[in-house]
This record gives sequence, structure tokens and C-alpha cells, in this order.
Amino acid sequence: MGQIEQGLERALRTRPIPSSTEARLRFLLATHRGSTRKVATVLGVSQRTVQRWVTKRSGARRPPGPLQVRAIEEAVLARWQPRVRARRRAQAEAESFVFHTRAQFGFAAPAGSSDDPRVRWITQDLPGEVARELFSARDASAGEQQQTVILARALGHAYFREWGRRAHGLHVAFSDVEFADFSIG
Repeated sequence: MGQIEQGLERALRTRPIPSSTEARLRFLLATHRGSTRKVATVLGVSQRTVQRWVTKRSGARRPPGPLQVRAIEEAVLARWQPRVRARRRAQAEAESFVFHTRAQFGFAAPAGSSDDPRVRWITQDLPGEVARELFSARDASAGEQQQTVILARALGHAYFREWGRRAHGLHVAFSDVEFADFSIG
């Protein structure tokens, strides 16, 4: 998962996801009303394996392996705050969102202009159409590169060309993203 997708995920949540594997397993159990069988089905392991992971007896307890830890994390991410996520996504798509980034920006511009790439901190309010495009790309499993192109086009129009008032013909190259955060509402 790239910086942009991680930023989108953070913006859709209002509470942090449980950080420990044990807390994540407790969440999955609570989501499935305590059924170790249903949790096992979701994770693709046996019911007995889940029982070993969550048992209170120290001698019988077995920690999940790295592959299982990743499966647990993905299962929690998929089930964490679904209504809040839907509401925040709809709000971003209907209104706008603020994009915060530190990345390298370069330009393809007419002769006589400075087009050397350099690192910039940018905080810019972007319209809901950009949010719709980003979420559609993410839903279609578009990679980080496609999301970067969407944001470069939007930042070029909003930040560098001031919504079409200056720097006509300037094309923005957006790369080396150090961080990408989104604020909704």
C-alpha cells in the first residue's frame, strides 16, 4: 500500500485501528459474535488454530505467524468502521477535502521557465470531483502511479495554475512522495 492509499485510509477513519494482534483478534471475535469458527473461515485457518491464538491458558497459547498476522490485519481493516468510512467518503466526494503532502514537484512548461524538480510542502483544498476520481481509481485497484497522476493534475490546476488564472500550459510532475495526508470535513 502506497503513501496516497494509506493517507486515504487514515482520512476515512475516526478512531485508530487496534495495534496489537491480540486486540485485532478480539475485534474480529466481537464482530462475529464470539464465533471462532466464523473468524477461522474469514482468516482461512482452522477453528482450533483461532482457539489457540485466543486462549487464556499460557501453555496452550500459540502466536500467529507472519502470514496470519497480515491476514488478521487485512480482515480488521476491511471491517473497521464501515458506516463512518462510507459517510466520510460521501462527504469528501460531495464537498471537498484538504490534501497535505511533501513531495518532489517538477514542471513541463514553455521555454524560459524554471522546471527543475524540488521538494515542496503543499496543503491544498481540492474539490469533490478529485475525491471521486481517487476513490474510483482505488476501487478499481489502480496503483500508486495512477493516483499520483490524478493528484498531480488536480494540484497543477488548483495550486500551481490558481484554478486557471495563471501559468497556462504548465504540466506538473509529482514524484517521491514522502507523505500524503487527507483531511475530510
